[in-house]
Amino acid sequence: MSLPADRSQIAFFDVETTVPTRPGQGFAILEFGAILVCPRKLEELHSYSTLVRPADPSLISSISVRCNGITPDAVVSAPSFAEIADTVYDILHGRIWAGHNIVRFDCARIREAFAEVGRAAPEPKGTIDSLALLTQRFGRRAGDMKMATLATYFGLGQQKHRSLDDVRMNLEVLKYCATVLFLESSLPDIFTANSWVSPNATTRSRSNGKPSPAGTSQNLSTPFSRPKFEDAPNLSSPDLGTGEDLPILSLVTHRQGEEFSDSAVAKPERTDSFDMGRLSDQMETESLQPDVSMEEKTELVSPKMDSAASVSEGSSGQDEFIKPDEVSIPNISACFVPLFRGGQIKRIKILHKDVILQLYCARLRVRFGISTKFVDQAGRPRLNFVVDISPNLYEVLDACNNVAHKFAVDSGSSSDWRCVVSTKNGPFNYPTARLHIPTVVSGNVAQYGTEICQKEPSGTVRKLVFEKFDAAELDALFQPGTFVDAFVSLEPYDYQQSAGIRVVAKRLIIHSE
Repeated sequence: MSLPADRSQIAFFDVETTVPTRPGQGFAILEFGAILVCPRKLEELHSYSTLVRPADPSLISSISVRCNGITPDAVVSAPSFAEIADTVYDILHGRIWAGHNIVRFDCARIREAFAEVGRAAPEPKGTIDSLALLTQRFGRRAGDMKMATLATYFGLGQQKHRSLDDVRMNLEVLKYCATVLFLESSLPDIFTANSWVSPNATTRSRSNGKPSPAGTSQNLSTPFSRPKFEDAPNLSSPDLGTGEDLPILSLVTHRQGEEFSDSAVAKPERTDSFDMGRLSDQMETESLQPDVSMEEKTELVSPKMDSAASVSEGSSGQDEFIKPDEVSIPNISACFVPLFRGGQIKRIKILHKDVILQLYCARLRVRFGISTKFVDQAGRPRLNFVVDISPNLYEVLDACNNVAHKFAVDSGSSSDWRCVVSTKNGPFNYPTARLHIPTVVSGNVAQYGTEICQKEPSGTVRKLVFEKFDAAELDALFQPGTFVDAFVSLEPYDYQQSAGIRVVAKRLIIHSE
């Protein structure tokens, strides 16, 4: 396509990729789509999309096809990335890049693809990640802030998970969000009184104009980088022009930093730059959260969610773990609880006597050590291991499985349910369960989300400190035959027609005997 010589347009882009199914396997781009948008009118000026034939078609697994519907047959006659590299470079280089979750995903995939064909990657004039931007400015009122959820919130239809459709939907979502924020900024005392705003948002007092103590901002102007375990890379924030260049988008960024006058209708304050640094509080908060897998990020949704029960996590306010033999099977139930305060997306939780059920399981014998079969979107292995379970623990987990499965089906889920316990492991057919060790990312450092301790023969328990994220190091600790005490939570999930319960380890005590 013929592109304008100037680079003032915003390039909204999206890539569809394969899904890694084994450790060390990267992503392969299957589709690239982009639109060039006028920053003054937010109208689409040019568009481009193409399927991409990967170097290794076998990377297109069934999981990949379920994600975006792109089959090996669909790309057999498509150009390779090397053949479209010039066009992609011309679209992106020197322009503002925009998209949903592009900082953590799409930008990295573009750089990897150019590196694979031995070409210098395009560089942006600036980057607008609507996931971080809208999370900070629009708040969690729209649920988990995924594009599909935002589209449903505004009645824009279903996300198709195809590049060109997704970037156009992304632009429409931004317009809707900006409109809502513009109205709220006009009559803040009326509109915002009835809408929920993210507690992480930085607001100003009408009396003195000083930021509220919701958090302090950091400078996120460091260059984009891709360390091995990076999960939330820094945003580059060069000067992107005046507020006149980006009237609506600058409103989205700065709206909650404005000081309102006492007049009934206050005009938004004009800003001199598109200050991405103001997103730092939210990005820092999210980077410290457990790095859950793709399945865990998508919760079961039902039109019956309004009747969600009010549940407690223990009378003391602290996590409460009970032994399996203390569980009354008839008192196990399930309900929806909000994933975010005020949000529409809710998750299934398993209850015992109206309290979220968490278990303390003593002396579980490790059957199979640390598995690194599957990896997450950042390339880290999803760590888990298999343990033998006692008859009473089997009874509890089986009951939880049945209750959660029935609740999911009654709520409208049609996904294939995977039983939380297995009775087909080896010739002895002892029941087993898989314990998951989540990952926590702080800055550029990945750490285990489970507290891991070691119990000496003397009975002394000491916490183990790990200097790096190393699955091999954990594998040496969780050898078959080792006994562990486990403090676990039960986390139902439903993703891409696959559902079940994960047993997530909060604390593990390894016996040294």
